[in-house]
Amino acid sequence: MDIDPQKSELVVTNFKEQYRPQFHFSPPAKWMNDPNGLVYYKGVYHLFYQYHPEDIVWGPMHWGHATSKDLISWEHKPIALFPDEHGLIFSGSAVVDKHNTSGFGTKENPPLVAIFTYHLMEGEKAGRKDFQTQGIAYSLDNGDTWTKYEGNPVIGNEGIKDFRDPKVFWHDETEQWIMILVAGDHAKIYRSNDLKSWNHLSDFGKDKGAHGGVWECPDLFKLQVEGTDEEKWVLLISINPGAPNGGSGTQYFIGNFDGTTFTTDHTEEKWIDYGTDNYAGVTYNNTPNDERVFIGWMSNWNYARDTPTKTWRSAMTLPRELSLHKEQDVYFLKNYPITSFNNQLNATTISLEDLNAGISNQNITDLNETDISFKVSLKENFEFKMKNTKNETLKFYIDASKKELVLDRRKSGLVDFEKSFGETTHKQPFSTQKDWVELRIITDHSSIEIFIDQGRYVFTDQIFPTENYTTLQITPEHTERIKDVKIQSVKSIW
Repeated sequence: MDIDPQKSELVVTNFKEQYRPQFHFSPPAKWMNDPNGLVYYKGVYHLFYQYHPEDIVWGPMHWGHATSKDLISWEHKPIALFPDEHGLIFSGSAVVDKHNTSGFGTKENPPLVAIFTYHLMEGEKAGRKDFQTQGIAYSLDNGDTWTKYEGNPVIGNEGIKDFRDPKVFWHDETEQWIMILVAGDHAKIYRSNDLKSWNHLSDFGKDKGAHGGVWECPDLFKLQVEGTDEEKWVLLISINPGAPNGGSGTQYFIGNFDGTTFTTDHTEEKWIDYGTDNYAGVTYNNTPNDERVFIGWMSNWNYARDTPTKTWRSAMTLPRELSLHKEQDVYFLKNYPITSFNNQLNATTISLEDLNAGISNQNITDLNETDISFKVSLKENFEFKMKNTKNETLKFYIDASKKELVLDRRKSGLVDFEKSFGETTHKQPFSTQKDWVELRIITDHSSIEIFIDQGRYVFTDQIFPTENYTTLQITPEHTERIKDVKIQSVKSIW
């Protein structure tokens, strides 16, 4: 049983349907895409999301809503924001207006303020270019109910076709609100003192980064370089199409922000994930210890409307903590599951080292709710497979000579519902000089997330095996190249 977010009524669902994730967030029913309004307040993490309550394909967008105390177990809430005369409710962000700069609350009870894109379908159908504008709404009861600002839209549109996805944060150094949003092939930065009146400051990106598709879902934040006192700014930009392995993906830039302008020195493209199913991800505002927690939409616009689920469609990635690192003057992000996810792991573990014989063909009861980790050398070829009795196979391997990591889902189960889904392998270059790195593989019923070297290299992919994987296979001649093996089952959040 769960709440229908549209009607606030109980609907029958046991979250046990075929392919239903057991420890990733998914809506009780119907269509979901981008995470929105990620904010923490009064002990509660809020997850809003793009939601169509009438069908399992994209349609008129609302903001769905769920809450959590640990970012792992979720409570479904009624729909937060509905379309109105200004348009559908597209992606955006939310902040805690601690100083009540907006005047929507009081200093004793500061408001949550949501900032989002209006999308006026009538304007789009008429061939206009000004159909996306920015609006705001506020809540005085920790997100349970929302009131839209009577002065919406707060930012109009002078003729930019793709003008959306505002991410807002408080900039301490200049004591002002900063908004970054996207405008087709670049990002725009604005400032405000009250979240209602906004002034344009600068643009970024027309000559930077990947431009194989439209820029979407920006995020701008500061991180300290691990092991140093140095701080840098990170800009996330989702792009569709144009990702390195096809369709939707998220690139990032590392640079500096002075309160007005973001700049970056690097010219090479950087991607947060080389799988094809981590898109539109953004980070939480107002986290308890200023940690930078990221959640992405676990799908790809190439086939998001076609995946073989029936009552709901789409899930989110595991929440991941972002960290910034530097090696030989090169900066890079790592993204890795948050520590609280470990509470979902069963205490008993199966160590392959203790199984002595037959490491290449160990029958495990169920590999579709597991967290597998071990140390591996990236200097030797290595292959890892999961299989079921139908010989559906999911394969990951290291090609040491090419310095390439490869995930192969071409024979993983159902793949023919859309041409590109099972067409090619997914490849990622690597350059680490470490002798041993951790390889962590987390599988749910319709997804696999692979983290190499604590999240320096990541693959997130949907999979649809027609029965659960039960056999783990590691190429025999390479078994001496692994150590510290653990296989742990993961408890369902439902």
